[in-house]
Amino acid sequence: MATQTPGVGSTGRRAFLRWATAIGGAASALLAGVPALRAFLSPTFRHSRPEKWIRLGEVDQFDTDVPTKVDFVDAVHDAWVETRRLRNVWIYTADGETFRVYNGRCTHLGCNYSLDEEKHVFRCPCHTGFFEIKSGEVLGGPPPRPLDTLEVKVEDGILYCRYQDFHLGVPGKAEV
Repeated sequence: MATQTPGVGSTGRRAFLRWATAIGGAASALLAGVPALRAFLSPTFRHSRPEKWIRLGEVDQFDTDVPTKVDFVDAVHDAWVETRRLRNVWIYTADGETFRVYNGRCTHLGCNYSLDEEKHVFRCPCHTGFFEIKSGEVLGGPPPRPLDTLEVKVEDGILYCRYQDFHLGVPGKAEV
């Protein structure tokens, strides 16, 4: 029977366990810490959003003095998730050459408004907000500012708008 000297064999095993524990702890810290640090610092390195120019249609198809609603699908990519939303804009032209394009959401709470043909105004059904068609100015109700206008361009007879959403319920027009 072999006799073992006390403390001789256990020293190597204890040193190994200390090293294994240190390496395991460091690996765990890296696995948890790197993604956490990346999430914390990511807004600093975030790229600006690309502009979204939406094709609204041929310039000839929009009647003068008659607002036209155009619906489109807006796709937002967040990492590998794509979210699609149905959006709309209203287009107004007095002369067929200059165009005003309004975001389709009321500036009060973001409800979709519609054209009240009888009164010749835009009307939001949620809280009875009224807007002037030509300028988008508030005629009545709780909306804090006029309708949000969007940047437009005409290329090769096609009308485009740069779609964007704005903060709701505040007097100033601020991009989301």
